[in-house]
Amino acid sequence: MKTALVVFALLLALAPLPTLAQAPAGKQRLVIQMSDAEPGKWRLALNNARNVQEDLGKQNVEIEIVAYGPGIGMLKLESEVGNGITQAMTDGVKVVACENTMRNQKLKREDMQGGIGYVNAGVVEIMQKQREGWAYIRP
Repeated sequence: MKTALVVFALLLALAPLPTLAQAPAGKQRLVIQMSDAEPGKWRLALNNARNVQEDLGKQNVEIEIVAYGPGIGMLKLESEVGNGITQAMTDGVKVVACENTMRNQKLKREDMQGGIGYVNAGVVEIMQKQREGWAYIRP
């Protein structure tokens, strides 16, 4: 009986633990929340994304910036951080706008920078990314 308990304990110790959905081998994933309309915070977020890409290698990281609430204003056509956002997207950073916020602020896709993506709910997008194991930061 004692031997059976020892064997059972060993089997439990060696059993694989359940894991969250993982990125392709070696690829890190980062979601950045942008709910502020402050250009300085946006510049910080864009610098964070660029630094992560430089440190880990663009091919080794997947980054998504999710804008909602007051932060959505920085994705408008006339945004003062528009050039930085365009450069980040050129470098492979995905930038998405919350459509719930857009509806509340009566914004249309024509009002927004070209090349950005759209999600129904920014907060839900962040929640799903975290559940999938994405790292999260909010500058």
